[in-house]
Amino acid sequence: MPYRVQDVIWELADDNRFLEVHKDYAANLVAGFIRLNGGSVGVVANNPQVLSGALDNKASEKGARFIRFCDAFNIPLLTLVDVPGYWPGVEQEHGGIIKNGAKLLYAFAEATVPRVTVILRKAYGGAYDVMSSKHIRGDFNFAWPNAEIAVMGPAGAVEILYSREIKAAKDGAKFKAEKVAEYTEKFASPYWAASRGYLDDVIPAKDTRAKVIAAFGFLKGKKVESPSKKHGNIPL
Repeated sequence: MPYRVQDVIWELADDNRFLEVHKDYAANLVAGFIRLNGGSVGVVANNPQVLSGALDNKASEKGARFIRFCDAFNIPLLTLVDVPGYWPGVEQEHGGIIKNGAKLLYAFAEATVPRVTVILRKAYGGAYDVMSSKHIRGDFNFAWPNAEIAVMGPAGAVEILYSREIKAAKDGAKFKAEKVAEYTEKFASPYWAASRGYLDDVIPAKDTRAKVIAAFGFLKGKKVESPSKKHGNIPL
């Protein structure tokens, strides 16, 4: 079910205040500033109310620009993830989704400010990697117990892996439901990801603000030694 990710951000922010930027552009990705325990924090969040929170060309550019702004002015980044993947379609391909998606990936990977990520629900495929995952040097990565982290959604994966068995079963819907539950438990569970070091902790939703504040407190004064070169080569 879709929900306003701004509701989550307001719950985390000091005084429930959130300064959203570029609100009417690429609304499937929300960006803006909050105060967290008195300090400024930049927030990047997928918005399930628009395109199910999937990343597209415009959202990728919007996110990359915002992340680089925060990194330039030493503002820590909080990433809230609920992403089913990249938005498919010929239009996106012709618009340069590979190049624009790489801009978002580059911006996150290049950022040297403290970075904390919370997976709220879905984190699928390449979009999961891009949204400040451990694989691109996220400092602290948490997930709610209901989160799903996988190559693709359990329902879609089961339809591909067990298409013949579903057709041959007496009760295809029941068989599919059983396999979806099995896939979710074995491969999409946040506990599975945590056991392999992709998450630092699986946390109850009510503890999110306290955990995020503690994480940023630990990262205060973070320093990253960059290679001795002028700059990287961002995809343009």
